[in-house]
Amino acid sequence: MGIPDKQAYQILDGVKKNPGLEKLPVIVFTGKSLSLKEEVKIKKYADSIIVKTAHSYQRMLDEVSLFLHLVEEKKVGKNKNESHKKLNLLNNILHEKKVLIVDDDVRNIYSLTKALEVFKMNIITAFDGNEAIKILNENPDTDVVLLDMMMPNMDGYETAEKIRANPKFLNLPLIAVTAKAMTGDREKCIKAGASDYITKPVDVDQLLSLLRVWLYDKV
Repeated sequence: MGIPDKQAYQILDGVKKNPGLEKLPVIVFTGKSLSLKEEVKIKKYADSIIVKTAHSYQRMLDEVSLFLHLVEEKKVGKNKNESHKKLNLLNNILHEKKVLIVDDDVRNIYSLTKALEVFKMNIITAFDGNEAIKILNENPDTDVVLLDMMMPNMDGYETAEKIRANPKFLNLPLIAVTAKAMTGDREKCIKAGASDYITKPVDVDQLLSLLRVWLYDKV
């Protein structure tokens, strides 16, 4: 979207109106903070919006890989329900998956729970690191963990390390939720055992995109 705005919208409009390209996945990559009005406008054309940050190229790679997996799968065994299935496949990745939300602020748990339940995800919650480890042991079928890094007592870094110390949870997708977007934050989270990270306030579309990427192999 860095090219002159008007031209960017014309390109998006042209793609969607081009016969045969109506269902072509479009990922919008932008360097500026979007207003709600701009976001709504872009979402008419785009399957995903990525705002440029120090780590956005990795997410871009994940998004493109995910869409290419879906496109590749659909090339085999085409039928009349293909386009309908394709539309639902991205959301099916999240359907019935169990997510553990760990946060000491009940408001964050509430807002994330509300956003994820729309996609029929099963939510379990914990208010601190010790409780998170206990609940994980009681729910070994958990598919993904959203872990707040700034908690009192046992913070997210220590919690992540303890989760990874259990061989059962070595490959469990663990997304760090951090209030800071400081240089080195991502590296610190990954070193502690996180699979990926997202900053607060959590952008729900970005979170859904990360969840789809990390849960794709579990479909």
